[in-house]
Amino acid sequence: MRRSFVAIVCAATLSVTAFPAVAAEDADPRQTAMDAAVAAGIPGMVAVSDGFRGVSGVADIDRPGKPDASGRWRIASVSKVFVATLVLQLVAEKRVGLDEPVRRYLPGLLPYPEPITVRQLLQHTSGLPRDLAPEDTWASGPEVDTERFEHFDSDDQIRLSVSKQPLQFKPGTGWAYSNTGYNVLGLLVEKVTRKPLERALAERVTGPLHLRDTSLPRDFPFLLRPAARGYEQLYDAPRGLTDVTTYNYSRYFGAGGMVSSAKDLNRFFEALLGGRLLPADLVAEMRKTVPVGGGMEYGLGLMKLNLKTAGACAEDISVWGHGGDLPGFATLSFHDDSGKNISTLATVDLTASPEAALKRQLPMISEFCSPVVPTRAAAQAPVPSL
Repeated sequence: MRRSFVAIVCAATLSVTAFPAVAAEDADPRQTAMDAAVAAGIPGMVAVSDGFRGVSGVADIDRPGKPDASGRWRIASVSKVFVATLVLQLVAEKRVGLDEPVRRYLPGLLPYPEPITVRQLLQHTSGLPRDLAPEDTWASGPEVDTERFEHFDSDDQIRLSVSKQPLQFKPGTGWAYSNTGYNVLGLLVEKVTRKPLERALAERVTGPLHLRDTSLPRDFPFLLRPAARGYEQLYDAPRGLTDVTTYNYSRYFGAGGMVSSAKDLNRFFEALLGGRLLPADLVAEMRKTVPVGGGMEYGLGLMKLNLKTAGACAEDISVWGHGGDLPGFATLSFHDDSGKNISTLATVDLTASPEAALKRQLPMISEFCSPVVPTRAAAQAPVPSL
């Protein structure tokens, strides 16, 4: 997707100019927040935490019925945490070195003379291009619709991206979100394990944790037992929302192609942060962050968000997790060190109005604090989009 189109998403922020009015004392603030997001234009929302399972809006704009809190959706960049976990498991097994150049494992893949390490790929400090070159990807809303069944092999997106675009900066000297980098990591897992990425995920993460809703579908375009269908306003009025639920996201196989559910996401993060998937020293490495701005820091595939600095909470609260954005599906999955956790879905992403894009973040915030009313809206999104 061209950056001019992505800019719609990147304008979103946790700081909003108007929060929902205070509801009755017995109303759950997460439910109130979801209802406000739906009133602002989100067709459907799901939010699940240990003590709450809520939905709002509709699962399908063409028929009655609420979203399914136990259903599946496309989790986009939250997939990066799963891929980072696989890479760090290989580090624990001494099959991959965190500070080794990736060319050691994937010779000839990247054309740049500068060495790029595995750690830099995990932390988005590699300088690799973010995505495909503009001429090779979505350039407009209608193209998101018409290019939905395009197939990419594991290395297609990488080669197209790096053969046409320079590094954004010298590796290790900056931070810039890179889907291309995580596709490289997906290919690294395949090369080292000699297994497709989806099989490595099943054997090492989703199987042991019994994450029955979580998979990497590759070219399979259908979403089975969806929590709700995803939509975007891809064409000018008077044409309405376009259903983008059925889609081939093989272009993002390592960066954002996974499907999961709120229950599975919460279980995964509880296991990861609790040390059940990685040795303690590598969980600690994962949580070593570099500053990004707006209250956000980035570790090895893991976001750290300070909700006070982001302008969302009066209290000094930090949460760990990731956000994810794909056409039709906006995901937030965040967790604090006390054990609180929440995963949320909103079913318009790229073309949500500014008000809706802001309010769909409030259910997540409400899990950790009572959102504050800021004096002004921030210009930088603390949670990057896919």
